[in-house]
Amino acid sequence: MTMKNAATMMHCLARMGGLCLALSLTSQAAAATTLRISHFLPAMSNAQQHVIEPWCEDLETQSEGELRCQIYPSMQLGGTPAQLADMVRNGVVDIAWTALGYSAGRFPSSEALELPFMLPAGGVEASRIAWAFTQGPAAADFADYKVLAVHSDGGSVFHTRETPVHDRADMQGLRLRAPTRMASNVIDTLGASAVSMPPAQIADTLAKGVIDGASAGWEVVPPTKLDEVTRYHIGTAADQATPTVTVLALLMNQQSYDRLPEKARQVIDSLSGETLSVRFGRAWDEAIDKVKTRLEGDPDQTMITLDDAAYDDMRDATRGIVEDWIADGDNDTDRGALVEQLASVVAEHAPDLRRAE
Repeated sequence: MTMKNAATMMHCLARMGGLCLALSLTSQAAAATTLRISHFLPAMSNAQQHVIEPWCEDLETQSEGELRCQIYPSMQLGGTPAQLADMVRNGVVDIAWTALGYSAGRFPSSEALELPFMLPAGGVEASRIAWAFTQGPAAADFADYKVLAVHSDGGSVFHTRETPVHDRADMQGLRLRAPTRMASNVIDTLGASAVSMPPAQIADTLAKGVIDGASAGWEVVPPTKLDEVTRYHIGTAADQATPTVTVLALLMNQQSYDRLPEKARQVIDSLSGETLSVRFGRAWDEAIDKVKTRLEGDPDQTMITLDDAAYDDMRDATRGIVEDWIADGDNDTDRGALVEQLASVVAEHAPDLRRAE
């Protein structure tokens, strides 16, 4: 073979190698699975920026490109926040991040987590409790889903426009936004009037004077601009249980999970569960600290912590909610046992918490 012929052959092999590489990359791209993720908050929200997006990056890295995400914030695919659980169950999306309480009646046993003065405020501790409870006593709620994470919103805080709330007497007659059915019960029982609405509507409704305040976690304040339309922020002390929580979950369509290759399922499992629940909780704690620090330094904002007398009075006033919730259970579910089991989980993770007995 002449040098000229050898050079020509090498050139052809090089071109074929490039073609093979291109075909290989195309094949890898075709093999990748894109997970469609929907949620109800803006793209700038804490959930997307500090948990969902980094989690998706980890999925892609650890699966070597086999898993990718396409995130649809602010209900971009249509529907309402209350429909997210059905959207993921029915395969409209692969994954949804939603509040369990938005879908009334869908997760009946898990509702125990939202009962008044049960869980600690804050993210990590309460999220560990939420994960343990929903994977144990309340596991039947999630038979139709692959559960990726369950976490707390950090607990209920009352944000009001003109009225400082130091005790139950100050709540009489106020119209307060409620995020869930349980929150509505708590607000009504404490003497205010509950108005249900999603986070995106809070600021505008407050600005128009339709409501006097809102029950919402600290983390919701920045994305909803709640601090621009309220002046007073009423929370609980470190050893006091929060009036109620909004329990949130990252849920995956079971069929979407099952049809993935084993390696991809292993990557999802390794990055989810309690690990991801705590990841959400940690992001919430960091966001809570930032919001509280900023509001504490703002002379136009007033932070109020319930004293022991006000806390005990509110806790006693809402005992009937727990009793009614237990009594309303069907014959297939022992709600009294669920409350006792939750109390045991709370005692294990937060032994110093002053909660309802």
